[in-house]
Amino acid sequence: MAGWSASDIPDQRGRVAVVTGANSGIGYVTARELARRGARVVLACRSEARGTEAVRRIAAEVPCSTVELLRLDLADLASVREFADTFPYDRLDLLVNNAGVMALPYGTTADGFETQFGVNHLGHFALTGLLLPRVLAAPPGARIVSVSSLAHALATIDITDLNSERRYHRWIAYARSKTANLLFVHELARRLAAHGSDVVAAAAHPGYADTNLQTAGARMAGRRAVERFMRVGNRYFAQSADAGALPTLHAATAPDIRPDSFTGPSFLGRHGTPGPAWRAPWTLNDRAGERLWGASEELTRVTYDGLKS
Repeated sequence: MAGWSASDIPDQRGRVAVVTGANSGIGYVTARELARRGARVVLACRSEARGTEAVRRIAAEVPCSTVELLRLDLADLASVREFADTFPYDRLDLLVNNAGVMALPYGTTADGFETQFGVNHLGHFALTGLLLPRVLAAPPGARIVSVSSLAHALATIDITDLNSERRYHRWIAYARSKTANLLFVHELARRLAAHGSDVVAAAAHPGYADTNLQTAGARMAGRRAVERFMRVGNRYFAQSADAGALPTLHAATAPDIRPDSFTGPSFLGRHGTPGPAWRAPWTLNDRAGERLWGASEELTRVTYDGLKS
């Protein structure tokens, strides 16, 4: 694994992949490199215009690649259901739950969920559940990869206040949503194993990567000084989006990935080749995972019928 790079991605020909948030940043790089290795990649993007441009860019950078756009708004469960209903393939070999928002001012999704919890966790929980029959129908080697963050260490979930209705702090809400990603992977991996499935559910984080994720929240809040500070930090301290995507690509394709593993940059969790990442102990709590799963099914009305505990 030392020195692992995008050139080490195994042949992906014959595989179908979905990458959420694939129009920019880590999602774009992930989709592009999977396509470069031969996968048929569906870019799941909220903006049709930006998604179309991403398809054009990948086609230009990777001639003969097979990429397509299917609109997905994770802040609207009706859109999530429409995506699953119109997904054109009978099987899905790889689902990369990459899209996310970070440190936004308080807001709610179309379904009334706090935006960060709704997009980062509940939208992907619903999407994964609705696409799971296609994943289970894939040949051996199928994977589900969720992108979390080392910021999960700032807070565990509050099962009694998942939507931050009592008190809202943008960074704590973000951390809770990233903890939820890891608890989801933990419980999904447990349920898959209990049902004898060889599908691997794993997680990854990009370290500190130069994407628009850092500046979006400050821009939405009108905090121009903070936005400028984030841009300077990205310029001088962050690794590139290409480097930041490597842990996701490793978790999605490397042959040695184990269920419920967490992959990130090897140098202080910020830079470097992909490797095992530290995670807070509460992200491995079986009871917390079960309770979050039950609450998520109730909130989204998406049940994983094939994976009852």
